[in-house]
Formats: sequence, C-alpha cells, structure tokens
Amino acid sequence: MNKNRPVNLDISTIKLPAAALVSILHRVSGVVLFAVVALLLYMLDASLESEQGFADMAAAFNSIPAKLILWASLAALIYHLLAGVRHLLMDLGIGESLEGGRRGAVLVLVLSVILILLAGVWLW
Repeated sequence: MNKNRPVNLDISTIKLPAAALVSILHRVSGVVLFAVVALLLYMLDASLESEQGFADMAAAFNSIPAKLILWASLAALIYHLLAGVRHLLMDLGIGESLEGGRRGAVLVLVLSVILILLAGVWLW
C-alpha cells in the first residue's frame, strides 16, 4: 500500500459534485418529512377532538413559528419530490451520463429554490 498518498479528513474542505449534494439533501429531506408527519398527525388529532381543539390549531397556524415550520415542511416536500423525480428519470435511463447527472442535479437545485421561495410567498 502506498503510504505517501494525501489524506484529507476535513470534510468541510471537500468539494462535493452537484449530484452528490442533491443525493445527500434528498436523504435529509426524507428524514425531515418523516419527523414532520408525526407533528402534523398530532395537530390533526388535536383539531378533530373538539371545536376548541380545532380553534386552537387554527390559531396556532397563524403564528410565525408555525408558519416557519409549515414552510420548512413544504420546502422538504418540494425538494424531496423533485429529487425523487430525478432519481426515477435516471432509473429510466434519462440523464445517466456524467454531464446529464450534473445538469439534472443543478436543475433540481434551481427549481427547488424557485418553488420553495414561491411557497414562502404564498404562505405569508
């Protein structure tokens, strides 16, 4: 084994390609969505318990922290959906080349930012 090869263990200095970044963020958005489902199910249960519970949940959705949580949830959903469609297209053989994968990854990132910003404007 060659002992003279460079070893870089500082993850912050490694430049990830766009496809790797999209893949990692796809997994992160999936974990966020998993956690958000529990919160939204709790809120649904509380709103269906009584009229007062519904009023409490409606009032909670008008607060700024709740709107931020809802926006973050929508952001995770939008990103996860777009990255998932990209993965499905690659499974069909579309964008499998190195250049096609890079273009698809950049397209997912750009479309995600645009749609997430539009969702934020729509929520406020």
